[in-house]
Amino acid sequence: MNETLKSIQNRRSCREYLTAQIKDEELKTILQAGFYAPSAHNEQSWHFTVIQNQDIINKLNNDFKEIGKKVDDSFIQQISNNEKFHVFYHAPTVIIVSGDQKSMLPQVDCAAATENMLIAAESLGVGSCWIGLAYWIFSSDKAADYKKELDIPEDFTPYQAVTLGYKKLEATKTPERKQDKVNYIR
Repeated sequence: MNETLKSIQNRRSCREYLTAQIKDEELKTILQAGFYAPSAHNEQSWHFTVIQNQDIINKLNNDFKEIGKKVDDSFIQQISNNEKFHVFYHAPTVIIVSGDQKSMLPQVDCAAATENMLIAAESLGVGSCWIGLAYWIFSSDKAADYKKELDIPEDFTPYQAVTLGYKKLEATKTPERKQDKVNYIR
């Protein structure tokens, strides 16, 4: 099996990280993979905000939990009320993925870039997790303050985050995939 397919099939969400920061060269390679994602009309409508400051990461986590307690979703309320839960799983690096609202399909473009970064991280032996819950932070009344603090361009909307760090544990065996999700028209 070629190495790309191996990375795709072996990639699992990492939710336990070592405290050591990833190497700058690994981060650069992961970001480069995001830059090379496909995008509608080749607009490359993404913006990546790399956070390696644990105080800011923890502040985002605490604000998520306060916001989450009021969200009309029992799962989000449950994790928000769990003292031990950390939305970014204590990862040493968090990338906020934002999309340009003036572009054609920014959310789709950002999803493609996010997936490229996750696969690249796996290929380098770096753990990663797609954090869709970050959306709640940036759709709250604190969104404008965070966008300003994190220097996210004005016309960009944060959609998700990617956590990165060295894996504390190796991933478990890949669960079976549903093979009945394809139909062929010939």
